[in-house]
Amino acid sequence: MTTRGTSTAGIARATGIPWEDWTARLDGIGAREMSHAEIARHAAGWLEGVVDNHEWWGQSVAVAYEQHTGARRPGQAGDGSFGVSASRTVSGSRDDALGRWCALMAGADGVEGVPFEQEPVTAATEKWRYWRARLADGTRITVTVGDKGGGRTTVGVAHTGLASAEDAERWRPVWKERLRGL
Repeated sequence: MTTRGTSTAGIARATGIPWEDWTARLDGIGAREMSHAEIARHAAGWLEGVVDNHEWWGQSVAVAYEQHTGARRPGQAGDGSFGVSASRTVSGSRDDALGRWCALMAGADGVEGVPFEQEPVTAATEKWRYWRARLADGTRITVTVGDKGGGRTTVGVAHTGLASAEDAERWRPVWKERLRGL
């Protein structure tokens, strides 16, 4: 099951535990009444020694379970806000890709009529390049650029703090179109 949410089939494949078993286990401990953190801790505990990165998988199970029970809609963050993301693989280095993104956004005072709250900033670590902006509506945009190997780079845009799933769907084509500009 996937509806722009977490793939329960992917969780079952990665963990070796069928989704029906996950829901039975979680229902059995009263997870419908638990916080996200509590659900994630239980799931991660069951996965310790079973899969690599068991804490990350525990988070994934918790999100999928919350979506399954209706406690969280696909794309909804724990604070109730929504987010949308899009990515594209392009040729060139991380610095080249970040430079192209910066050139694409150069001179813009906002996105789709929503002004920047402050000038966008860039940052770099050994492995990643970032472009970040906060819009006047309180939402945030983070562009993450990482090496994919073979002279290719992945550019991902995450727009967080949106008020609704409908807002997320309104922004999705905006970010896909911007990425096409790279």
